[in-house]
Amino acid sequence: MPGEGAEDVTVAVDFLREVNSGKIDSLPGRTIVVGGGNVAIDVARNACRLGSEYVEMFCLESEAQMPASEEERREAVEDGAHISCGWGPKEIHLDEAGRVCGITFKRCTRVFDDEGRFAPEYDENDLRRVDADRVVMSIGQSIVWGDLLAGSKVELGRGQGALADPQTYQTAEPDIFVGGDVYTGPSFAIDAIAAGHEAAVSIHRFVQPGSTLTIGRNQRRYTALDRNDVVLESYDNASREVAHVDREREKAAPFSEYVETFTEEQVRAETARCLGCGASIVDPNKCIGCGLCTTKCAFDAIHLDRDRPECSTMVKYEQKLPSLGKYALKRAIKIKFGKK
Repeated sequence: MPGEGAEDVTVAVDFLREVNSGKIDSLPGRTIVVGGGNVAIDVARNACRLGSEYVEMFCLESEAQMPASEEERREAVEDGAHISCGWGPKEIHLDEAGRVCGITFKRCTRVFDDEGRFAPEYDENDLRRVDADRVVMSIGQSIVWGDLLAGSKVELGRGQGALADPQTYQTAEPDIFVGGDVYTGPSFAIDAIAAGHEAAVSIHRFVQPGSTLTIGRNQRRYTALDRNDVVLESYDNASREVAHVDREREKAAPFSEYVETFTEEQVRAETARCLGCGASIVDPNKCIGCGLCTTKCAFDAIHLDRDRPECSTMVKYEQKLPSLGKYALKRAIKIKFGKK
């Protein structure tokens, strides 16, 4: 794009790094953010807090299609940012000194094709120019492998992403495993963390002679609930509690924590919304009451109680040692001094 190499044009990751490290402590003027994800929201909110007189985000997607969460969008607007949907960058304008003075956007008529793939289309005649002192691009990053995979059998697919087994994350090169954005494309951090866990299991098995990468692993196959067959009346339909926001503290110290914790009443109301997903019913035809589960649960969440204690001489696990000691002593005496 013309003008993208100017000094006042940065990418979101670099911008946020400099803000976090303290290299940028003020940001006067007009800041334009290109992108519609949560990272773009982070840039816009930081710009507002650093003193930009005007901050506006432009994204290709409609408001309903924006990758950024509804909560993030609402908080960005509360901070003073403006959000314009359905626009893509066309050209960045520079003044005589080579500094950014504006940017022109073109109307985006379609973001995805019929197969759901990213393929934006534009109306080149519907343009909008806005003044800007800086432009921050938050439209994703590309994969640059360099020589990392040179000489390997790793196959690359769309967007230079590595192809791998969806369960084991093993590539065509048996001793190379991948995960995260280089495998899935842009996604959430938690997806990369989950892939790291599974890949670690695969690598551990791979280096063990005779081990298999697949047998005995959680297949993670889930059956979606039928939303049309859920009886919601049986649950508490109370909405989530919202923490109070101290706007005065936010204005005085923009980068301090200004969202307060729940009050005791809010905590009680929020915990009352629990659907009891941990509740379970013990099958008496399978459970023999050995109590082993109570000793293995690291959260001390399982307890056994007898409805008719008079029908059993069983003792609690915590009392087993004294009880077994008496029994062992009695048996030892009987064995040694009993009739032969």
